[in-house]
Amino acid sequence: MLKNIQIKIVLAFSIVGIIVITTLGTLTVYNLGNIDEEINSNTSIQEIEQLIQSQIHNTKIIILLGLLIFVVLMIVIGIFIYKKLITPLSNLIKSAEKATKSEKYLEDNNKNKNEIDNLVSAFDLMNAELKENLNEATRQRKQIETILLHMTDGVIAFNMKGNIIHINTAAKTFLNLTEEKTFEEIFNKYDVDINLEKVIYLDNLASSEQRLTIEDRIINLLFAPFKNENDMPSGVIVVIQDITEQVRVDTMRKRFVADVSHELKTPITSIMGYADTLIENDVDKETSKKFLERISAEAARMARLVSDLLILSKYDTSKVKIEKAEFDLGELVKYTFDGLDLEMKRKNQVGECFVTSNVPPVYADRSGIERVVLNTLTNAIKYTPESGNIKVYVGCVYNDAYIKIIDNGIGIPKEDLDKIFERFYRVDKARTREMGGTGLGLSIAKEILDQNNGMIDIKSEVGKGTEVVIRIPTKQERNSNEKNTGE
Repeated sequence: MLKNIQIKIVLAFSIVGIIVITTLGTLTVYNLGNIDEEINSNTSIQEIEQLIQSQIHNTKIIILLGLLIFVVLMIVIGIFIYKKLITPLSNLIKSAEKATKSEKYLEDNNKNKNEIDNLVSAFDLMNAELKENLNEATRQRKQIETILLHMTDGVIAFNMKGNIIHINTAAKTFLNLTEEKTFEEIFNKYDVDINLEKVIYLDNLASSEQRLTIEDRIINLLFAPFKNENDMPSGVIVVIQDITEQVRVDTMRKRFVADVSHELKTPITSIMGYADTLIENDVDKETSKKFLERISAEAARMARLVSDLLILSKYDTSKVKIEKAEFDLGELVKYTFDGLDLEMKRKNQVGECFVTSNVPPVYADRSGIERVVLNTLTNAIKYTPESGNIKVYVGCVYNDAYIKIIDNGIGIPKEDLDKIFERFYRVDKARTREMGGTGLGLSIAKEILDQNNGMIDIKSEVGKGTEVVIRIPTKQERNSNEKNTGE
């Protein structure tokens, strides 16, 4: 290394010397060349001698000036080299000589060697711990990013300027974001009454909620500020939840409570009215009997309503004990159909039940299916006028047994077909109440069939009648499912 430095110093001085000598030679040649220009035929010898003396004098001045410049440059370069190279090298050499010659230094060095080794070991340990901590932080960050990416809720993080610093896929889907936008651009688009500064400062770092409707979805937005390591506001987190189903269920619950209250209020009012009349007035025996019959009918209606509500409640809370077994569906349908023969005769209706010979046993809850058949047949009788026709077919298609009930009753409007399985939904409320219906029969039937892997489908036309098709799994399907599941 030292040899390289010496070569560089010599090379630097040589380059400077060559530059100076070249410059001096050029100036000298140029100065001497001026003599030829000034000498002509008329120039005397004395004048020529004077010109030569003058040029020699000028050349001496150039040489002296060049030497002076060379000396100054050498001094400057020498000082620079001395400060930047010679002095550090000298100090290093002196330190090395002192370390070599001084026994005390060697002893001190030996004493401090262990301390240095310990210090190095401590640094190595700190480095290893730092790497481990960094790896752990990276792992946790990736875990959080993975969780946020696959969350069903949307999450957006904004910095203090309102720019997005993180957004997951769900948030992009909920807000229909195809490109990056600022806080104000995103929420002003949906007329959300929110402000970034308000969330961070005015609400005293408390979260706030907003609700908006996007197309057919209801979205809940939760705004909450977050802080940095110095406990200062650093931005805002927005959590986006799709609460469409929750709102729908809540609406249904409120409507259900209102419907139940209304359905119970009507018979209770009627019972109270007749009872008060009997108590407060002296009525004859015939009127008293009529009122008592009315009270009994309203009480029976309330009992049916409460019974149906309890059944639905049990299915909703899975408290109904489903006992599935194999049984003959044709036999069950004929038994239920025969039990309603008196009801059909009262309205002079013609009822027929046909069971094909190839219907295999079904695998379901017998008591539940019996209630389904009873509910659908009762509806057919209620909404079919006098002298009407009701036909029931029991057969099998693929792995399902089916029950088809066809009547020529009043029918159901097309716009109501999608709603008839809702609780308390009635096409003609006044007529249904008059006939003693609770508005829960089809809801119960659908719940029971869902529990038994069955299904129900209704086709109808106003003034022409209704066709109800019920499908129930057969024994063959049950055996096939058991094989597939390895039972």
